[in-house]
Amino acid sequence: MSKMALTTTTVRTDPSAVPLQGSQITQTPWYAAYTFAKHEKRVVQQLDERRIQSFLPTYRSVRRWKDRKKVLELPLFPSYVFVQMSAHSRLQILSLPGVLGLVCFQGKPAPVDSVEIENLLQGLTDRTMVQPHPYLKAGRRVRIRSGSLAGVEGVLVRKRDCTRVVLSISLLQRSVSVDIDEADVEPI
Repeated sequence: MSKMALTTTTVRTDPSAVPLQGSQITQTPWYAAYTFAKHEKRVVQQLDERRIQSFLPTYRSVRRWKDRKKVLELPLFPSYVFVQMSAHSRLQILSLPGVLGLVCFQGKPAPVDSVEIENLLQGLTDRTMVQPHPYLKAGRRVRIRSGSLAGVEGVLVRKRDCTRVVLSISLLQRSVSVDIDEADVEPI
């Protein structure tokens, strides 16, 4: 079994800017750009060159072979990069090599729920052990009471001797799970 630790790749429009905070997240909507497989990091690099704010959540996975082991940095949501943009930036995003399109609803780019982005950013701020998880539509909704994830909402999942909170991006129908102490959660 591979061990996973989290890293977060965040690109800002201003290199001297401070890390994203909740009030900065809601100013301009976030969208999900769909990329060619395994092109996420290249797309983020191109967005950085054009000074367009993006977010690529990643995790580290240890892969073992007979003769060696290697730590890989993999995207939590394969083939997706989150982009903070205004409507007039759409063409600039779509013209990037590696970008197939934006996630749309009825032909218009669909913004990602800002609360989901905030939860994801807050959940990924420290070196929490995260991993991809199947998308959950239903389940016991909880809020984390204390720690670095205080205020984050998700679905409670119990597996053997551990408790996890699943954070979801409903637009993408994708989720990640975070290990947490059961005493730190409260039902919503």
